[in-house]
Amino acid sequence: MTTTNVTCPKCNAKNRLPSDRLGDGPKCGKCKQPIFAGKPVELSSANVAAVLNHNDLPVLVDCWAPWCGPCKSFAPVFEQAARELEPRLRLAKLNTEAQQGIAGRWQIRSIPTLILFKAGKEVARMSGAMPLGQLKQWLAQQGVV
Repeated sequence: MTTTNVTCPKCNAKNRLPSDRLGDGPKCGKCKQPIFAGKPVELSSANVAAVLNHNDLPVLVDCWAPWCGPCKSFAPVFEQAARELEPRLRLAKLNTEAQQGIAGRWQIRSIPTLILFKAGKEVARMSGAMPLGQLKQWLAQQGVV
């Protein structure tokens, strides 16, 4: 049986799950909360390393800011993507205003910016808001969905 490591969105604990059971509503072994809630994980300096490095799943990060109009219009699309695409990948959001250190390290120059990570490494980046179909198409081009 193959297993997949997935971090808990609530307590950041690493959970080893049977790969063929990811869609069965797994709960965290530590805090007992759902591993997949159908919504993006909020990234901060406290959890960014765990989310990026302790997930065997690809992680798609939406870098946004509260004052950004296109970011606000893209937020419901990203939420819907989380509902539809988990557990094939983990979706996360980074508020670039609140987490300026991370945004600087990732060299975020425009928002919204989507960054796809695999095994903790950036593998693709796209700037600008897009409809769900285009987002899925871009992810398919990256070999994710």
